[in-house]
Amino acid sequence: MLFRACFLNNLQHYRGTKLSKDTGFSITSAERYSLALFELSEENNLLSQIEDQSSSILNLIEKSEDFSNLIKDPTTRQEDLLKVINTISENNKFESLFKNFLSFLIQKRRFFFIERILKSFIEICSRKRGELKAELKSAKELSNEEISKITEELTKNFSSKIKLNYKHDESLIGGLVVQVGSTMVDTSIKNKLQQIENRMIEA
Repeated sequence: MLFRACFLNNLQHYRGTKLSKDTGFSITSAERYSLALFELSEENNLLSQIEDQSSSILNLIEKSEDFSNLIKDPTTRQEDLLKVINTISENNKFESLFKNFLSFLIQKRRFFFIERILKSFIEICSRKRGELKAELKSAKELSNEEISKITEELTKNFSSKIKLNYKHDESLIGGLVVQVGSTMVDTSIKNKLQQIENRMIEA
């Protein structure tokens, strides 16, 4: 009850519409929830822990098809979701604030949007640290040393700290895809093949 009261109080500053109504869930709505989580985490000196735990949930969504389907299935009961989140929280020793936040989203029927909310939260954390978010995908799996070198190079080129999210993607066939903010560099073979195909269609 105390967490819910604090959470709703934080949201009062960011409400333009009532979040409890099922009238769609915009990017702005996700930012309201994520900003409230950021402020609660900051007030309790738990930003680093909550950011790591948010990344754990996002990784689980990406790697576990069962968990991802459970979230996206509109027939999933709240009780079942709460049990799953309680188990995940206990196994990963999540902070009670984060566990309560996830439970709150389930009770408000907003857990369907958890991926968007947590990504927004992590982006807020990066912005507050003065970091630029970068996405790196490669056809060949890169070593930690190679990833570090790419991060250093991006830091020099953009004159800013870089928070790099790396993903091995065999579907690219060859090459790299790097996106920093709105800037994208795509050297993948998949992209080159797509460009050739587009030119053939247009001819």
